[in-house]
Amino acid sequence: MAMQYRHFSLLLALVLSTDALAHGAPLNKEEAAAAKGIFADAQVKDRPLSDWDGVWQSVYPYAKEGSLDPVFRQKAQADKSKTFSEIKNYYLTGYASDISDMGIEKGVIEFTRNGKVSACKYDYSGYKILHYASGKKGVRYLFTCHDQKSDAPRFVQFSDHIISPRKSTHFHIFTGNVSQQALLNELENWPTFFPYQLSKEEVIDDLLHH
Repeated sequence: MAMQYRHFSLLLALVLSTDALAHGAPLNKEEAAAAKGIFADAQVKDRPLSDWDGVWQSVYPYAKEGSLDPVFRQKAQADKSKTFSEIKNYYLTGYASDISDMGIEKGVIEFTRNGKVSACKYDYSGYKILHYASGKKGVRYLFTCHDQKSDAPRFVQFSDHIISPRKSTHFHIFTGNVSQQALLNELENWPTFFPYQLSKEEVIDDLLHH
């Protein structure tokens, strides 16, 4: 069943590829501010899981092999308070994940973790607004798997710098089996995923200009 789902997800990715490669429609003024963590709580809206439909790849392998070093060097040049090594280690910790790729379609999320595939249908569990020490804010969208027989994570949270319905072009994901609150407390590890059909060079280019 999982492999059959994966087949349909790959087809879905091809359909969505043009939009994903174009990074979606341009952000308006409020959306651009929200992407930087500046927004009023009243602006935050519920979002369907379909906002993350598609097939996605982790950027962690690229970071581990050194392919993202140009991105980290650029960040070090922009922030003189941190060295290249400090920034690289920060992102290696943030990107770290044993999930290599994901497929999302029709309310189902399929995970490939250490070569093993698991899937579950997820129900929306609302959103949480996080207040950071920097004074900025973020939003996590929460989803829950209620299938006790599934090996997929019971709790999932998405964060993509978007606070109202809109197709995602990349995202951070938090997964676990303890509770949604436990995931909300995680601020140092934020596995990051980009469209599966993007090449390594396209991912690097996106990160350089993100």
